[in-house]
Amino acid sequence: MKKHSQNSLSEVHESVIVPAKASSWRRWLAITGPALMVSVGYMDPGNWATDIAGGSRYSYALIWVLLMSNLMAILLQSLAARLGIVSRRDLAQVCHEDYPPIVNIPLYILAEIAITACDLAEVIGSAIALQLLFGIPLLYGVILTALDTFLLLLLSHAGIRKLESVVIALVGTIGVAFFIEILLGKPDWVGIAHGFVPSLPDATALYISIGILGATVMPHNLYLHSSLVQTRKIGRESDEIKKNLRWNTIDTSLALNIAFFINAAILVMAASVFHRNGYFAVAEIQDAHHLLEPLLGASIAPIAFAIALLASGQSSTITGTLAGQIVMEGYLNLRIRPWLRRLITRLLAVIPAVIVIAHFGENATGAMLVLSQVVLSLQLPFAIIPLINAVADKRRMGEFSISPMIKVLAWVVAGIILSLNIKLIVDQIGAWIADSGSEAWIVKATAIPLTLLLGLLLLYVIAHPWLDKNGFRIGSVHRQAAQTINAIQPPPPYQHVGVALDFSGKDEKLLTESLRFINKAHTKLTLLHVVESPVARRLGAEGEDSETLADRERLEKLTEMMKGNKIKTEWQIGSGEPGKELAKMINESNIEMIVVGGHGHSGVSDLIHGTVISDLRHHIKASVVIVPIGD
Repeated sequence: MKKHSQNSLSEVHESVIVPAKASSWRRWLAITGPALMVSVGYMDPGNWATDIAGGSRYSYALIWVLLMSNLMAILLQSLAARLGIVSRRDLAQVCHEDYPPIVNIPLYILAEIAITACDLAEVIGSAIALQLLFGIPLLYGVILTALDTFLLLLLSHAGIRKLESVVIALVGTIGVAFFIEILLGKPDWVGIAHGFVPSLPDATALYISIGILGATVMPHNLYLHSSLVQTRKIGRESDEIKKNLRWNTIDTSLALNIAFFINAAILVMAASVFHRNGYFAVAEIQDAHHLLEPLLGASIAPIAFAIALLASGQSSTITGTLAGQIVMEGYLNLRIRPWLRRLITRLLAVIPAVIVIAHFGENATGAMLVLSQVVLSLQLPFAIIPLINAVADKRRMGEFSISPMIKVLAWVVAGIILSLNIKLIVDQIGAWIADSGSEAWIVKATAIPLTLLLGLLLLYVIAHPWLDKNGFRIGSVHRQAAQTINAIQPPPPYQHVGVALDFSGKDEKLLTESLRFINKAHTKLTLLHVVESPVARRLGAEGEDSETLADRERLEKLTEMMKGNKIKTEWQIGSGEPGKELAKMINESNIEMIVVGGHGHSGVSDLIHGTVISDLRHHIKASVVIVPIGD
C-alpha cells in the first residue's frame, strides 16, 4: 500500500483534544462539530430547488424520498467517519493509496465535477438571496460570491472550532426561518403522513427524486466527513476508538436528522403553499419567494425565506470549499495554499453560472440548480463504492472493519443509487437522441462512449478488492515492492560524498549529517563552496577579493579538522550562480551523494532567493540529501 505523505487538512489536524477521562458531556462537546459541518451540505440551495420542485408539483408525495435519502446518508456518513477515525486517512487519500493513477485521475476529475456542481448551487443560492434581500442583480451577486473565499480564509485562521460555531449559527438561522414558514403555511398533517408511503407518480417524479437523492446524499460530504473527524485528537487504544465511534454515530444521526427536518420543512412549505393553491410548476427559488407573501398574507414570510437562503448558501460554501481542498490534496498528494485552492473551487462554479445567466437569463437558475443535484447523484457511486471497500478492508481497519450485515446494507444502498442512476442515464440519452433529429449521431458518438467508459471505471472500482486479492492489477502497482522487500540487499558504501557549504553558521549540522554516509576506509569527502561576490562572478574563483580569500581559508581549516577525524577530505571552490556551479563541480568530481541545506523557501521566496536544490535536481545524477536548517 502506497502511504500518503501528509495529514488531511494538516492546518487543523488533531487540533481539538478529546479528553479520555472526562464526563460524557465534556467528551460530547469535544467530539460534536464535524457532523454538523457535514449536515449543511444536506440543506444547501440545491436541496431547496429540488424540494420546492417536488413539493409544488407532487404535494407531499415525495417526502418518503427525503426520509429514505436521509437514512442512506446516516449510514454512509457514519462509514466515512469510521474510516477517518480508525485509519486517520480521508477517503481521497485512501483512493490515492489503493488505486493506480489510471483509475485515480478519473476518480479525481469526477470528484472535482461533483464539488463544482455543489458549489454552483451555493453560488446561485447566495446570489438569489442577495437579490431578494438587497435588489442586487443576479449576475453581480454571482460574481460577489467569490468573496466568500476570503471570508472562509479568515474563519479558518481562527481555528476549526470557530468555523464550526459559525456553521452551527447559520444552521440555527435556517431552522428558525422555516419553523416560521411551517407555522404560516398550516400544512395538511394527514397528507404529510401519506407522503411517507413510497410512490412515483410519473417519470418526472423519478428525475426530481434522483435530484433529491443527489442533493441529500452528497459525494463530497463523504470526503469531508472522513477528514473533519481527524481534527479531533483521540487516544489510539482500542477502547478509546470504540467510544469515539459510538459518539460520532450519535453525532451523525442527530445532525443529519436536523437536516432532514429542514428539507422536509421546505417540501412541506412548497406543498402547503404552492401546490394547494394551484401553483404546480414552481421551479425557481425567486418565484417561490415572490408567491409567499400574497399566498400566506404575511410580509415576514418572504424575508425569513431569503434570510434562510443566504444562511444556507454561506454555510454550504464553507464545507464545499473545504471538500475541494481535501479532494485535491488527497487524490493528487498535492498541497497548495488553502486560499488558492478555495478560490479555484469558487471560480469553477462562478464561471459557468455567469455564462448561463448572461446567455439564458435569470430564469434558467432553477433548472441549473436541479441539474447540479442530478450530477451529484450520478457521481455518488464513485465515492460510495471506494468507501465501502475501504471500511470493509481488514488490513486497513483491523478489528474496526464493518460487520457483514453493515456491509450488505451498504451495498444495498449503493445498488439502489446505482440502479436509479442507470435508469436516469438511459432515459436521458434516449430523450437527447429523440430531440436531436438529424444530429442524433453527435449524441451517439459522445454520450454513449463516455457512459461506457464510466461504466468500465465503476466495474473496476467495484471489483478492485477481488482483483487486488488475486493479483490482477492495472497501471502502477502500489503493493508490489512489499513482495520482494526481503530480497533487497544493503548497498556498498559511498566512494565519494560531497557537502555544499555556505558559511551561514549551519555548516556544522551539514558536516555532522554527512558522517552518516561515510565509511572511513572507503569514502572520500569533498567540501564544496560557491563564492557569489561581484569580483568572483567576474574573474572566477581565482579572483583575489577578500571574500574569496576568507572562504578559502575556512575550507582549508574545515578540511584539516575532518582529516584529524581520519576522514579523507578535500575541498573545491567555485564562483557564480550557486546551483549551476555546484552541479558542475559535482558532475566533474563524480560525487555519488551530495548533502545540502534546505532553507524552506517556497513560492515567491524561491523567485527571490533562488532554488539551489531545484538546480541540482535537474542537472546532477548524484543522490541528494536535504538537511533542514531553517531560513
